Amino acid sequence: MTEIRPIAASDHDAWRELFRAYGEFYETRFPDEVLETVWSWLLDPAHEISALVADDEGVLVGFAHIRKLNDTFTAGPAWFLDDLYVAPDHRGKGVARALIERGYADGTANGGGTFRWITAADNETAQALYDRIATRAGWVVYEKELG
Repeated sequence: MTEIRPIAASDHDAWRELFRAYGEFYETRFPDEVLETVWSWLLDPAHEISALVADDEGVLVGFAHIRKLNDTFTAGPAWFLDDLYVAPDHRGKGVARALIERGYADGTANGGGTFRWITAADNETAQALYDRIATRAGWVVYEKELG
């Protein structure tokens, strides 16, 4: 059975492999310094980013990186799912849904607010799940690389 739990220091190597695979899915190679910096954020209780992992009998099979935000529309908390990844051999088994729903529960327990995320426009497999468990927002996302 897959357990959804907060990330632990002992998850370092398995998380690192999953995060590398996540980057490759989005055609990105993470340098070691990025991996180690993100890892340090995830273990720092004062940092706004935290992580949940999907643990299938001692083997990490997925993760969710969740950022706590301050919402200017409500003057309360909000939550942003930065990254979500499930190992290919565990997809279609409810792991992504369980990670998101645990994020919902943790956010609710910590003041509620809105839980948001984005996905690639061509990630139709993920969108099929997302359309069942959340409302598709009508926002258009822009980005610009700085520096």
